[in-house]
Amino acid sequence: MEKTTRLFVSCEEAKYICDKNQYGEATFIELIKLNIRLMYCKMTRAYSKRNGKLTKAMDKSNIQSIPSTDKEVMKQKLQEQLTK
Repeated sequence: MEKTTRLFVSCEEAKYICDKNQYGEATFIELIKLNIRLMYCKMTRAYSKRNGKLTKAMDKSNIQSIPSTDKEVMKQKLQEQLTK
């Protein structure tokens, strides 16, 4: 992504900043740029709103992943079954 110092960013760059903000990785300057874009761009506001809803849904879902040790055991069992 091209680094710029101007305050007005393209819609694509605003979406990129919005995604970074979702994970807490956006800088203060990027947040200012995003908020300026959100004031006048209907498409960016809609994207940001959908992104927020997705984040809330993922947080509410309480998704848990399988520990890597269990994955290895499953992989070994699958390999054993395939070699039979």
